[in-house]
Amino acid sequence: MKHLLKTLWAISILLFVGLVLSGCSSMQYYAQAVKGHTEILTQEQSIEELLDGSALNPDLREILSHSQEARNFAVSELGLPDNDSYRNFVALDRDYVVWNVVATDEFSVKSEQWCFLVVGCISYKGYYDRKQAERFAIELKEKGHDVYLAGVRAYSTIGWFDDPLLSTMLYRDEARRIGIIFHELAHQQVYIKDDSAFNEAFAMTVEIEGVKRWLITRNEIELLEKYEESLKRKWIFNRLLNDTREQLKAIYAQPIRVDEKRLRKQQVFDSLQRRYEQARQDWGGYDGYDNWMAQDLNNAHLSQVATYYDLIPAFQGLLAASDQDFRVFYQKVEEIGDKDEDERAEALAHYAREGVRPGMPLLETSRMSAGSPP
Repeated sequence: MKHLLKTLWAISILLFVGLVLSGCSSMQYYAQAVKGHTEILTQEQSIEELLDGSALNPDLREILSHSQEARNFAVSELGLPDNDSYRNFVALDRDYVVWNVVATDEFSVKSEQWCFLVVGCISYKGYYDRKQAERFAIELKEKGHDVYLAGVRAYSTIGWFDDPLLSTMLYRDEARRIGIIFHELAHQQVYIKDDSAFNEAFAMTVEIEGVKRWLITRNEIELLEKYEESLKRKWIFNRLLNDTREQLKAIYAQPIRVDEKRLRKQQVFDSLQRRYEQARQDWGGYDGYDNWMAQDLNNAHLSQVATYYDLIPAFQGLLAASDQDFRVFYQKVEEIGDKDEDERAEALAHYAREGVRPGMPLLETSRMSAGSPP
């Protein structure tokens, strides 16, 4: 109770400051954010106490037990923050904790940016209530934007509060379930305001290496092989999406009529569908991306690929340059994060060129089951 009251008091202060600094629409947005997060916190249950009790079904007991082993592993082996995050559990009655709205101009693959108290500017706007997110998405569509509404299974308060383990985070697949804890803790370790691509690529790098070390330590060789195979597919799929994004960028830069741009844009997305079908055949009919590809894809979908994936080779190279030592890695990441935008980009480009082996697979995130490809 003391922990909850302290957290609610901190939220109230943030809300007050946000309202003072914001206009009417921002006031409403901050209010829904505080209300949604507060409702989650009031449902927290100590995982330690749950495991000591007898009310848990066996499957959930095993999952929660593993989550605490992974939480300890994150501190001892990955050097991630040692706090009360993911020490409490919240059972939600929905598949996603929040819904993110992503938007681009009709002829751009660059995400719109929204700026908020504490976190700075990010490439999406999140809502705890799906209907509110849908209304905002409709507003953007009516203004001519390409829009994507993405269900999200987890989010981070980047260390301001102790984040709970949510039922939406409990994937069936162990690697994704453990990885999401590592990913969200990475946001607490290092977070650079106004740079979503930097933050997500960093967290994903921590996630993938953390999962590999976790599986190796537990001698889960079969699961490790499956995870590696999933990463190979992820590499191929994301190169496919990135190629599509680059084709669109080239079209949008051309001095041609609007109707011609729309026609060529549609042709590129049609080509993406055909190329995906070929990749699917090469994978022996693997259908893990079918639901994502079945959507009415637009620029906003592809912008998230850039946000989550473009900088991963640089962070992989930086980790290699740190001799695979996470504590050294975090220090180097912070040093680069402290640079101005141009110097930061130059430093990351250096590690992307020098530190990554040809063909090294990109990594995957567990945060957005709808916000980025699975």
